[in-house]
Amino acid sequence: MSNTFWGMEITAEQLLIGFGDTLYMVAVSLLFSALIGLPLGILLVITRKGHILDNKWVFNILNPIINILRSVPFIILLVAIIPLTRLIVNTAIGTTAAIVPLVFYAAPYIARLVENSLLEVDKGIIEAAQSMGATVPQIIFKFLIPEGLSSLILTFTTATIGLVGASAMAGAVGAGGVGDLAITYGYQRFDTMTMIVTVAALVIIVQILQSTGNMVSKQIRRR
Repeated sequence: MSNTFWGMEITAEQLLIGFGDTLYMVAVSLLFSALIGLPLGILLVITRKGHILDNKWVFNILNPIINILRSVPFIILLVAIIPLTRLIVNTAIGTTAAIVPLVFYAAPYIARLVENSLLEVDKGIIEAAQSMGATVPQIIFKFLIPEGLSSLILTFTTATIGLVGASAMAGAVGAGGVGDLAITYGYQRFDTMTMIVTVAALVIIVQILQSTGNMVSKQIRRR
């Protein structure tokens, strides 16, 4: 399909490719961010004072590092780690290159959200597990995470939505995706219809993600 539609300068094929690129960036960066952020979030919880693995040194080192990484705006982070991005994926342009700063952006964000979710778990449950002689891994995987699962679902929903927005910003440096279409055609070529369609598409994606996350979280709470 090569013809433009709805009065836009872009074709339906370009729009579909843009959606595919955005989905690729969000999915892969979410996977790696979760693999990093979830353990960090758990560490923030269990090493804090009075918890099952009280360790002020680990907590006092980890906590400010996560705060520092979270305080850097994504667009600055995107540019600041270009040398590292080039080192890891051998390029600083394109959808794959955008995954590196997206992971650096989302991992500490997920860690903090996971921490907040797990801190909501009733301490009485943890104390009961300890009184039964449960080990630290057993407490984490059989009590802490299952009890906080509903909140964790909402945590990852929020993180995914954040990545959708960040992937759109990555379009400013040629990362591809819907954001790149909006900037290249909608903004730089003054194509208002392209801008409207891409923004509307992003809004719909966010609504679907949030509704799905809310539904799954609600189902888990009912169990």
